[in-house]
Amino acid sequence: MSTYHIPVLLGESIEGLDIKPDGIYVDLTFGGGGHSREILKYLTTGKLIGFDQDVDAEENVPKDDRFIFVRHNFRYFKNFMKYLGYPKVDGILADLGVSSHEFDVAERGFSFRFDGDLDMRMNQDSNFTAADLLNEYSVEDLFRIFKFYGEVKNPGKLARLIDNQRKETPFSTIQHFKEVIAPCTPKFKEHKYLAQVFQAIRIEVNQEMDVLKEMLLQSAEMLKPDGRLVVITYHSLEDRLVKNFIRDGKFEGNAEKDFFGNVQTPLAAINRKVILPGEKEIELNGRARSAKLRIAQPKSL
Repeated sequence: MSTYHIPVLLGESIEGLDIKPDGIYVDLTFGGGGHSREILKYLTTGKLIGFDQDVDAEENVPKDDRFIFVRHNFRYFKNFMKYLGYPKVDGILADLGVSSHEFDVAERGFSFRFDGDLDMRMNQDSNFTAADLLNEYSVEDLFRIFKFYGEVKNPGKLARLIDNQRKETPFSTIQHFKEVIAPCTPKFKEHKYLAQVFQAIRIEVNQEMDVLKEMLLQSAEMLKPDGRLVVITYHSLEDRLVKNFIRDGKFEGNAEKDFFGNVQTPLAAINRKVILPGEKEIELNGRARSAKLRIAQPKSL
C-alpha cells in the first residue's frame, strides 16, 4: 500500500470525518487503501464502502467484514449506496486526482517522465484514450481543454500544431507527442508546461470535472444531518468547484439567496480556511505539496 499511494493529509481527513464507531462511511477514492485502513481503526459495528474504478486497486482491498469494495466510478455512488442498503451515510471522503501508482506505471500513460502509450484511462475498461483525444478532437475542442483544464499560455498554437502533425502521423506514444509539441514548450519551463498539458488531457479523458460536480451534488443528498464531507484536491480547477459548491451551492455564478438574504446552499463549511499539508508531510511526500482539504456538513435549517 505504501508504494501504491501515500495517503495525503491523513490525520486531518480522519479528524474532519468525526468518525462514529457505528457509522456508515464512504471512501470514494480507495486507491492504495491508506485512508480506508485508517477509517477502519475507528469503526466497531460500522461499515466502510470503498469505490475505485481502477482494477489495480483491488489488490489493496483489506480482508475485513466491515469493508465493502465497489469497483466503479464514484459518479454513480448514490445509486450503489442505495442498492447496498445505505440511503444515508455519516461521512464521505474523496481524495481526488491520480494515485502515485498510476503516475509511476509507465504503461498507464499518465506521466511524461516515461515513454509509453498515450493512455491516461483511470478506468481501464473504457474505450477512450489520450491518443483518441489527440487524434480525433477538433482544433476548437483541443483549444478548450488546453486553455481551461491546463491553463497553458499558448492553447491556440498548441492545438494547431497537434492538428497539423496528426494528419501526417497519428499520435500513439508519449515520446512522439512530446517531440511534436516541443516548439510550443517554453525553454527552462518544460516540466511545468508538460504537466499542464498532460493534466488537461487526463481531465478530459476521464471527465474529471463532470464527475466531481456529480459527486458533490450526490454527497449533499446522501449525508445525514450531522454527516461530514471531506474533499482533498490537487489543482485550482478542482478546489474552485468544491469551494464554490460548499459556499454557494453552485459551481459558478452568483449564489442564490432567499427572501431574507440567506445563501441557498445544502452544505456549510466546517473549516473556513482551507487546510494545507505541513512542511514535514511535504518533505516526506512531495506529491502532497499542492493538496488542499475542505470539510463540510449539511446546512442546518
